[in-house]
Amino acid sequence: MTKPRTLEPEQWELWNSWMQAQRLLARELDRDLQRDYGISKAEFSVLVTLQRAAEGRMRVGELAESLGWEKSRVAHQLTRMENRELVDRTANRSGRRIGIRLTAKGRTAVENAILGHGDNIRRYFFETLTPEQASAIHAWSRQVVDSIEARCGEGPAAP
Repeated sequence: MTKPRTLEPEQWELWNSWMQAQRLLARELDRDLQRDYGISKAEFSVLVTLQRAAEGRMRVGELAESLGWEKSRVAHQLTRMENRELVDRTANRSGRRIGIRLTAKGRTAVENAILGHGDNIRRYFFETLTPEQASAIHAWSRQVVDSIEARCGEGPAAP
C-alpha cells in the first residue's frame, strides 16, 4: 500500500470550491422544486424513476437499486409519498405489498416539474459554462464514474 500524502493548498482550494458549488446548486434546485412544484428533490427522483418505468410501476427493490438508496430510505420516502397520494403500493395475490406505482396525482406532479426543473438546471449550471468547460466537466465526470465503478466492481451507472 502506498503511503498517504496530503493535498497541495491549491488542490484543497479546488476541492472546497467544487464541494461548495455542489452544495449550493443542490440546495437551490431543491428550494425551487419545493417552492414551484411542492415536491422535494427526493420525491422528484422517485417520481421521474417511476415515470420512466414500464406502466409507471416498479418493485420497491428495483426502485432502491435504481436510485442508489438503501431500502429503508426508499420505504420511508414511499410512505410519505403515499400519504400525499403521489404513489401507491401494489400487492401480489396474497395481499403482500411488493411494488409501487405512480398515481395520477404523482404523474401530474412530475410532468409539471420536469420542464421547470430542467430550466433551473440550465439557468444555474449550463448557462454559467462555456461549451469547452461543459465538455471538460462531462469527460472528467465520466472518467471518475468509470474509475470508481471499475474499482468497486459495479456495473455502469444508469444515464
